[in-house]
Amino acid sequence: MSWEHFIYFAIASVLLWAVGAWAAWRNKATIAYSTTVLGLLVFFAFIFSMWISLERPPLRTMGETRLWYSFFLPLAGLIVYSRWKYKWILSFSTILALVFICVNLFKPEIHDKTLMPALQSPWFAPHVIVYMFAYAVLGAAAVMALFLLFRKTAHLTPLTSEMEITDNLVYVGLAFLTIGMLFGALWAKEAWGHYWSWDPKETWAAITWLAYLVYVHYRQLPRHRERLALWMLIGSFVLLQMCWWGINYLPSAQGSSVHTYK
Repeated sequence: MSWEHFIYFAIASVLLWAVGAWAAWRNKATIAYSTTVLGLLVFFAFIFSMWISLERPPLRTMGETRLWYSFFLPLAGLIVYSRWKYKWILSFSTILALVFICVNLFKPEIHDKTLMPALQSPWFAPHVIVYMFAYAVLGAAAVMALFLLFRKTAHLTPLTSEMEITDNLVYVGLAFLTIGMLFGALWAKEAWGHYWSWDPKETWAAITWLAYLVYVHYRQLPRHRERLALWMLIGSFVLLQMCWWGINYLPSAQGSSVHTYK
């Protein structure tokens, strides 16, 4: 299996996810579940075939991590739909997944079998996979925050239900973010001999984690301001983007970072 085959799997998956999103709005839960799961299986079939072809987990390049992000967005949407029955979540996750799929289609990256020794740890795959799932869920929370800020608050409508949705997404995302950091620490111990070194990537990961933790605690204050909380959530997501790919453009990460893989 090569990268050129990606478009066929992507089209089939997106069409199935779109049917699932339509079914959710029509209260056809069985169709929503079945088509979304089928789309996930088709998409994962490509990821698995790439894994075999590359003889390593497809997690090294930005294109490969976007591949997982595109997979985890509908999966996160399906979990949220199953738990809280939000009809819009499958539409949202499908659109976001389509965006990342299009980025990969229009900006393909070179995928080879090379995997440096540090990436050959058994903790490498679970660390990145769990992080990608956390990013997907927190991305949903960020979009929800934008919706509440620029539409709902403009009409001064009550935000109680919508804020509960946003909080639930943050709770799930932060939980997986924490697990991902723990996996990363175990990986670092095995690869470099220490759990934490305040590498630029690790520093921004800690900043991101603390930002979401501050949001969670602020929301528990009796007199918190919902609009400020939403801005805090958007700011946290910006920090998350810095941790994910923005760090690559910082001078401090050029050459000296252990997370720079050549």
